Amino acid sequence: MIRKILVLPFLFFVLLSLGQDATKSFTVKLISDGITLDGNLDEPVWGTAESANEFQQYFPSDSILAKQKTDIKMLYDKTNLYIGITVNSIGDNWVISSLRRDFRAGSSDNISLLFDTFNDGTNAFLFGINPYGVRREALISGGGQNLRGFTTSWDVKWKGETKLHKNSYTAEIVIPLTSFKFKEGETKWRFQSYQFDQQSNERSVWYPVPQNQLIFSLAFMGDMVFEKPLGKSRTPLAIIPYVNTIAEKDFVSDNSNTNINLGGDAKVAIGNGMNLDITINPDFSNVEVDNLVTNLTRFEISLPERRQFFVDNSDLFSNFGGSRDANPFFSRRIGIANDTTGNSIENRILGGFRLSGKLDENWRLGLFSIQTDEDVDNEIASNNNSMFVIQRKVFARSNINAFFINRQTFKEYDFIAPEDEYNRVFGIDYNLASKDNKWIGKFYMHKSFQPDNTKDNFSFGAFSGRFSRNFNAFIDLVNIDANFNSDLGFIRRKNIRKAASSLEWVIWPQSKTLNNISLEAFSVVTQSKGLNTFIDGLNDSTSDFNHSLSIESEFKNQSQLGLGLVNNFIYLTNEFDPTGVDGSVPLPANKGYHTNVVNASYRSNRARVFSYSVEAQKGRFFEGDIFSLTGNTSLRIQPKTIISMRFNYNNIKMPQPFASAKIWFVSPRIDYTLNKSLFWTTLFQYSNNQDRLGINSRLQWRFAPLSDLFLVYNDNYIVNGFSPQFRSINLKLTYWLNI
Repeated sequence: MIRKILVLPFLFFVLLSLGQDATKSFTVKLISDGITLDGNLDEPVWGTAESANEFQQYFPSDSILAKQKTDIKMLYDKTNLYIGITVNSIGDNWVISSLRRDFRAGSSDNISLLFDTFNDGTNAFLFGINPYGVRREALISGGGQNLRGFTTSWDVKWKGETKLHKNSYTAEIVIPLTSFKFKEGETKWRFQSYQFDQQSNERSVWYPVPQNQLIFSLAFMGDMVFEKPLGKSRTPLAIIPYVNTIAEKDFVSDNSNTNINLGGDAKVAIGNGMNLDITINPDFSNVEVDNLVTNLTRFEISLPERRQFFVDNSDLFSNFGGSRDANPFFSRRIGIANDTTGNSIENRILGGFRLSGKLDENWRLGLFSIQTDEDVDNEIASNNNSMFVIQRKVFARSNINAFFINRQTFKEYDFIAPEDEYNRVFGIDYNLASKDNKWIGKFYMHKSFQPDNTKDNFSFGAFSGRFSRNFNAFIDLVNIDANFNSDLGFIRRKNIRKAASSLEWVIWPQSKTLNNISLEAFSVVTQSKGLNTFIDGLNDSTSDFNHSLSIESEFKNQSQLGLGLVNNFIYLTNEFDPTGVDGSVPLPANKGYHTNVVNASYRSNRARVFSYSVEAQKGRFFEGDIFSLTGNTSLRIQPKTIISMRFNYNNIKMPQPFASAKIWFVSPRIDYTLNKSLFWTTLFQYSNNQDRLGINSRLQWRFAPLSDLFLVYNDNYIVNGFSPQFRSINLKLTYWLNI
């Protein structure tokens, strides 16, 4: 059945629903002198600026004007964009999560500004500020269709100050035009703003957005019209050197080491739309550690990229194929390798470059090349990792992309087999996004190349979704051949066909407490093309299926409640032990297992001083039973401290001779912000399954714009006997210098 569906023509990709025209606009006036950045809108020039006002509610309703008024004014000169903001509320009890830059917006009072500088509805710059003057910035890609396209790890220079008043606050923002990318001579940008008012329990937008769409969707934007065309953006050359002193000890091997590392990055602007990023001996010791995750599946888990070098224009490189099953490029593959025992270790990056950005209104280009070091003792070769991407905009917000990936070892090593000397992948993707974002879709076809690999090396698939106020539906089709390989990709398994579908009905009741109710039927069926065993009356190639029914309620106090029923089938082609207990008997291969699980979840209002979320599930698990409890808690001591904790508990009961286990981890975290420049974070992570306690403590002082001094302490213990395993302390200085 899946084979027949996959060969259907994809005519739905050219169906574009009619969307509303941009009817809201305002003029940005050109001025000769700047403003005094103090948060007060008392300069006479602000009185001459046009306003972007009349915000509309997004939550709890999307059909009325916002009850609390917001007003935005903009001015510009040859070097800067000036923004004046007035936000009103019902009181002065502002909700502030912390004083840390890049705060999480959903749980606090703040306002965000979105700028689509190439008017393509695909990419945008976001700048935000809260009542205390704490700032955040982000890149939005993929039209703002999902959270994967919202990248907060991007950093750029700009300034902002606020002033608190009775029942309101004002903000002044100065953003250098060099912080944007835009076409020379441009006369307008698409613009949107959204504002969170936790005191009034109101979320509002300048340009109306229906609640069934994400609030930062780039399909819904008005226009900011410049009084005179913009000139050439003369972005200065940025040099970002670092020096890092590290002292570390491996208690297992009883080795100690102290080093001083030097390196840095350079950012070179090419025209108004392109960036050239160069890195030499990059150091990522200041990057936050990954969260521990309990993995009860047979598959690898995809963890987010946190390294700054890979962030800018990352959507150009990482949004190919299917993110869950068939992503040909996953940046975390670079700089990490497996040692001779199969453990993941750091593989030092010697250097590299990345050229990315806009060639013009319709074309984007991406190119990178990164060289990793050899580690002969661990049988790790030195590799060059390169990728080329070209993107063409079509229709209102859709695009066609082509890419080529090359991972190659140029030096001969005794431990590298001839078939592993290189891996190459070529592919084409078409991404559909209608003008009003009601239709989204994707079609892709990728082929890999490797020595002695000439057949069964394709990956292709299609996705189509229709999203409206009351009904949402999608279908996702995937095919991965047995010999399709992408060394720099995220491919969970091969030699499969997969079909996933969803049908959701959303009800918007007339209620004072309930905002909406959604009912969803979701189904995934996976066929293993190499499986020929008849299983319990099922199709002879079905290796997995997942069918679920769920109901979720969202309340007008921003809390959520969900219930669900899941029916699973898993066919094991290899032995598998989900408990990880030493010496346990694994579940036998070549056998199918049915599971039925009931789950329930609740999330409280995140704007409260104390908030929490919890999810529980109970049911059949392979040959036994499982009870799981997962949650998060957060206590805010406004505005400087957040004490939070993640936890997960799994009680797996299996019959003999298989192992039963109680697996749990707990991860408390303390975030303390002394002021807007000095931050301290300490994270503890304990897992009884891994017999490990990890401590990461990081002190950050932002002594100048985008320039930091980090003191990072890492400690890992084997809990059984509480013996130390590895310990390090880093002192790192990074300075951003414009030339």
